[in-house]
Amino acid sequence: MGETTAYGGSVRDGSFPIGAVVRPASKIITAVAVFRKTRCPCAPGLFFRTRRKQRVVSSHGSTTTLRIQSIPLLPDPSGRPHPFNQTKFFMWFKNLRVYRLAPSWGFTPEALESALEKLSFRPGAASDMTALGWTPARPESGLVHALDGQYLLNLRVEKKLLPTTVINQFARAKAAEIEEQQGYRPGRKQMKEIKEQVTDELLPKAFSIYRDTRVWVDTRNRWLVVDAAAAAKCDEVMGALAKVLDPFPVVPLYTEMSPASAMTNWLISDEAPVNFSIDQDTELRSTNESRAAVRYVRQTVELDDVRKHVEAGKQCTRLALTWADRVSFVLTDGLDLKRVAPLDVLQEGRIPASDEAEQFDSDFMLMCGELSQLLDDLLAGLGGEKNA
Repeated sequence: MGETTAYGGSVRDGSFPIGAVVRPASKIITAVAVFRKTRCPCAPGLFFRTRRKQRVVSSHGSTTTLRIQSIPLLPDPSGRPHPFNQTKFFMWFKNLRVYRLAPSWGFTPEALESALEKLSFRPGAASDMTALGWTPARPESGLVHALDGQYLLNLRVEKKLLPTTVINQFARAKAAEIEEQQGYRPGRKQMKEIKEQVTDELLPKAFSIYRDTRVWVDTRNRWLVVDAAAAAKCDEVMGALAKVLDPFPVVPLYTEMSPASAMTNWLISDEAPVNFSIDQDTELRSTNESRAAVRYVRQTVELDDVRKHVEAGKQCTRLALTWADRVSFVLTDGLDLKRVAPLDVLQEGRIPASDEAEQFDSDFMLMCGELSQLLDDLLAGLGGEKNA
């Protein structure tokens, strides 16, 4: 093959698009690293065009150090999707906190949109430490991104960055000034008032950070799932929904077998429920006050070791599982699914789309279908749903 030239923000050998461009930047790497990362099937030379001049990198010897900067890919003239459309899921929840939709649920996308607008996100005032509200899950959609009975919501939380150390630093300086004026050190009550005053003065100058939490509503199978690892984030979502939906149409999910008991039985019997297989991450924790724990990371637990730990009063509180060779995750004793990840078989079955919006919708529907079946099988493995 001949030479490959970098141009217009992408590198091509006439048919193979590459997601990097050489430009002066602060980050320095070797061109050979770019060559290997892009897996370009070119030889014997690779040409890069910089703003100043061209440089040649031989794939059979010497290397030239270049400054490069990644930029968005330009559309491929051939019309084929870029490699990132085929290798990266635009929509996939990493953590699942699972709830049931109440029988009273009857919100259409339009009705739910109207309800969420009551708490749509607005940036907080200068004196507000936090602010939250609903925002569109996609730039081109409304507050409810609806596809075939599947809704996607997004809760945005704004928080001011004002560390306690900064408040204390300014409060001490203020207290020193007051001490000089009144002749004695401020007491506890006065120091509290000084800190409140300092906080009010610093808040308008503080930076804001934004955090989004996504919510998936499956109206066909009556699931409501929050993509959150921490309970506090889930509580924010539930609180925001409770403010706009009356009556509150979400109820906790209960199973006939507790997840801890079920996971412990799976380990002792060395047999996972139907469509599941046990992976190598496990945590066993004592049920007494000591809460002593044993963790196995990337290591299979021997059956004899499990029995010894169970006899010592421990239960399985975290267990890595794979469902149908399609999705891997870690199940906790609180019925939360963490580190949820699609496996290669799902990647191979994805349908490439022509643009990001279409790919997002395709990935969203794929995620909904797979995770809905996973939750149904997991519920069956835990003895079925228990009426509260």
